[in-house]
Amino acid sequence: MVTATSTRPAPTATAPQSLSWEKSGWQERNLRIHTKIYPTANWGAGPDTYTLGADDLRRALNRSLEALNTDSVDLWYLHAPDRNTPLEVTMQEVDRLHREGKFKRLGISNFMSWEVARMCEICDRHGWIRPSVYQGIYNPLHRAIEAELLPCLRHYNIALYAFQPRAGGLLTGRYQLETTSFDSGTRYDPNNKQSSTMSARYWNKTTFAALEIIRVAAQKHGLTIAECAYRWLVHHSVLDKPHGDSLIIGASSVKQLEGNLADSEKGPLPEDVAQAMEQAWQLIQEPVRKYWH
Repeated sequence: MVTATSTRPAPTATAPQSLSWEKSGWQERNLRIHTKIYPTANWGAGPDTYTLGADDLRRALNRSLEALNTDSVDLWYLHAPDRNTPLEVTMQEVDRLHREGKFKRLGISNFMSWEVARMCEICDRHGWIRPSVYQGIYNPLHRAIEAELLPCLRHYNIALYAFQPRAGGLLTGRYQLETTSFDSGTRYDPNNKQSSTMSARYWNKTTFAALEIIRVAAQKHGLTIAECAYRWLVHHSVLDKPHGDSLIIGASSVKQLEGNLADSEKGPLPEDVAQAMEQAWQLIQEPVRKYWH
């Protein structure tokens, strides 16, 4: 069941977020809205950029609220660190905005575990709101959070909201290592700004070898790779409802959303498929050893 939906500030003032959201009827449908600020200033991403400084935090959140035609949102994310702005400056203004009632819960994403810990300690020391949600990449092919970030989140009672459940499309089975032609605007389209990041994250021989382990096991049971990914996340991963963890499911159409939701509501995987998921991850992480005992 869909209980919340996520949006983000429009990239430019001439492409208002409200074009779609004012017609969505989200308030009448009792959906909870999540929105975010992404600090783009360090990218040189055009004239309308943001830092996590006090003025930009307020400008970004007010702009989102105006576009959504609301006074408050359920969850507001700092969607990446701004390491040129002191955390104390950022978190003090975040707390002010929270006290003004502009958002109920604070989320963060793309922060290192030590940054999460430092942020929480600063907020506790000053009595400021601290994050209660961390949005992190997590799927059968990308489990890097398990070793260090997850214990940090558990220590500070921060829920994990997992995104990229299909590993940027690799867990759909549509791509091969040799694939060179991509639909315009998709994640691996060379003209897409995300392309280099996504390719660096997933597009390598080891990942595709791991994907083949999953494909073979899934095929024996007549399962799709995407279905296996969702069922693994719900039933076999570290996601834990008592800790408030959740799964972020995206889609480009209503039909795709319905299919993704249906897959996520199915039961545990056959034992050999679950084992194949584990073998795939062991193959991916094998060259990397932890630096601690």
